[in-house]
Amino acid sequence: MKRAKEPLTAAILAISVLAGGTLGSVQAQAGQMEENNRPGEIAMLGDAVFVRPVMGAATVVGTVVYTVMLPFTLLGGNEDEAAETLVKTPVRTTFLRCLGCTPTQHDRLRRDKQIEAQRTADK
Repeated sequence: MKRAKEPLTAAILAISVLAGGTLGSVQAQAGQMEENNRPGEIAMLGDAVFVRPVMGAATVVGTVVYTVMLPFTLLGGNEDEAAETLVKTPVRTTFLRCLGCTPTQHDRLRRDKQIEAQRTADK
C-alpha cells in the first residue's frame, strides 16, 4: 500500500513544480498581450452587455452612499478619497473607458493619443 502512494505523490509534486515554474511567464505574456492588443469583439460585447450596466448601477449606488455619508466624511476630512472611490472610479469605468478595454489598455490608448496630438501640434 505504501509503494502505491509514493509514485502518486511524486507525480503530484512534479506536476505542481512544473506548473508553478511556468505560471509566472504565462502571466507576464498575458500582461503584455493585454497591454499591447486592442480589445476584441467578445470583450466589447461583454463590456457593453454586462460590465457597463453593472458599473452604471454602481455609479448610482455609490453616488447615493456618498451623498448620505457626506456629513461624516466631511467631519473625518476624507471627502476626496470617498468621492474617488464611490463616484469617480465607477463614472470613469462606465462612461469614459473605451469599449472592451481594460484600465491598462485604456490608459495606454489615451497616452498614445496625447503623444500623437503633441506631435501634430509641434509640426
